[in-house]
Amino acid sequence: MSVWDSGKISRRSFLGTAAAAAVGAAAMPAWAQQDGTTVMESDVTATVRRNISSFRALQWQDYFANTHNGVILVDTTSRALHFWSEDQTIYKLYPTSVPLSPDLTRKGRTEVIRKVKNPSWSPTPAMKKRDPEWPDFIGPGPDNPLGTRALYLSWQYYRIHGTQDTRKIGRQSSNGCIGLYNEDIEQLYDLAKVGTQVLLI
Repeated sequence: MSVWDSGKISRRSFLGTAAAAAVGAAAMPAWAQQDGTTVMESDVTATVRRNISSFRALQWQDYFANTHNGVILVDTTSRALHFWSEDQTIYKLYPTSVPLSPDLTRKGRTEVIRKVKNPSWSPTPAMKKRDPEWPDFIGPGPDNPLGTRALYLSWQYYRIHGTQDTRKIGRQSSNGCIGLYNEDIEQLYDLAKVGTQVLLI
């Protein structure tokens, strides 16, 4: 005799309880970390719906003349990074973190100029001005904000990199860079080349 037949719990009541718990969890506030502080997103339900409805499949042909050296398209609205290989046989889609505010968000064309495994990190002068308490340098390791890999862009101080704080992915949580889960940046690191075209929209 299964638990469903025992009279202790019915399948309908179990599913009803599970659904209620899921609704309750969805109604709870979401938390995001920024600059060492925690802020609450006031309406997680609206945020989740907005992210789902704004997500869009994109084609490289609409944004690039060719896929020479591979192409990376970062959609800051969808909070997603698209990668196409030079021969167009590989397509990858990764969730990302995006900058906290429009003034920190740079859009346009750039390219990968350097690839670094286990990067070190230093705050930019603007970050240091906003918060003098930032450390001057953090070496590779679990406290490093750049995670396990970094793709340096031709724009000074801008990178596509990993993150040790997985809560940041899918949120406006960076000081200008684009963040990926460490496992995703490690895969992208192997696929991208110095010279890979990058466009942020």
